[in-house]
Amino acid sequence: VIMMVYTAPKLSLIVLGAIPLIVLPIVAFGRAVRRRSRDAQDTLADATAFASEAIGAVRILQAFANENLIENRFSQAVERAFGAARIAVRTRAVLTFVAMFLIAASVVAVLWYGAHGVLNGQMSEGTLGQFLLYAVFAAGSLGALSEVWGELSLAAGAAERLTELLSEEPTIRAPANPEKLAAPVKGAVSFKGVEFAYPTRSDRPALSDVDIEIASGETVAVVGSSGAGKSTLFSLILRFYDPDAGTISIDGTDIRALDPRELRGHMALVPQDTVIFASSALDNILFGRPEASREEVIAAARAAHAEDFIEALPQGYDTMLGERGVMLSGGQRQRIAIARAILKDAPILLLDEATSALDAESERYVQDALAGLMQDRTTLVIAHRLATVLKADRILVMEAGRIVEEGTHAALVKKNGIYARLAKLQFDTGAVAFKAAE
Repeated sequence: VIMMVYTAPKLSLIVLGAIPLIVLPIVAFGRAVRRRSRDAQDTLADATAFASEAIGAVRILQAFANENLIENRFSQAVERAFGAARIAVRTRAVLTFVAMFLIAASVVAVLWYGAHGVLNGQMSEGTLGQFLLYAVFAAGSLGALSEVWGELSLAAGAAERLTELLSEEPTIRAPANPEKLAAPVKGAVSFKGVEFAYPTRSDRPALSDVDIEIASGETVAVVGSSGAGKSTLFSLILRFYDPDAGTISIDGTDIRALDPRELRGHMALVPQDTVIFASSALDNILFGRPEASREEVIAAARAAHAEDFIEALPQGYDTMLGERGVMLSGGQRQRIAIARAILKDAPILLLDEATSALDAESERYVQDALAGLMQDRTTLVIAHRLATVLKADRILVMEAGRIVEEGTHAALVKKNGIYARLAKLQFDTGAVAFKAAE
């Protein structure tokens, strides 16, 4: 640019005046490229998620003979992704075309004006040729700039989803000066006036005026129909959400005053929907306490009645279990989760239908293991099968987000309320089955 100004100042004004006319369309089209790239990434993510979901549920699809249905839906998702990608590429091509056209038009304008200058004797042929050489170099740089801008716009559109995720502020965070629970943690849990509604269903309370006092080492079972609010109790005590009103405390300390990681470090969870990672059986159990030794892992597996089937795997504890534990049955996956909780050895144990996927024999062994695990620690048990909560110190019955009954199994049966009705349905069914077999 400096050499152009030095060689032919008047022609340089044409080139410099053309630069905004070239750059502004590039920027405008770059924004369009960015939007189209984001759309392409969104549709591609949808297609990928659909494929992952279909592969994970391939047995269900085959069982219902819905392969053709899923194939058609996946084809439609791929077509949408391809169409969005095609639009993004087309917009990028238009950007490149517009940039090159404007650059070429600028060079032609310079050549036309310079030729008139040569004919009028205002400059020599050599000066015009020298200036055109510099102008071509500058045009090449602008052309490269348009290519780079196009690539950056594509990349920016692709990175928008990641940027949004990284910029998302967590709603649950540690306070500026978090408190610490006094050691050793006893595990006394208290709910006082707790009310809560999920953000997506703010008009429908999940919990209403819940008051619970659980002493250290006490085993409390929570029963009730689906949607009564049982799992919500676990979500709140683990501080996945904060209550809309009331307080939840452990050993007298409000859990909102604690670092969430420290809070959860004092709890062991056995969820209803067991999560198995695509790693070895050893690594999956070690997830409960990563620093544990191999011998401690084996002891935890033995206590969870998982040792036999793990050792029967091709490489024993080092066998890769596959994505979502596809190599294991539902009951085996649940016993891995129980072993994980046993290994963690936390003062508070949360069991969410921990034996729901076990056969009768395995359930008996696991119940024995859990009985030993529950000793001297606070335990909250969610159960639909009432046979699993008969030995609980106390049973809470929930309905529509409220605790409507409380007491031991015997006391609640005598009360002849909701719990008695549930018990009658379950235990009478078993009695009828035995009677029918006689």
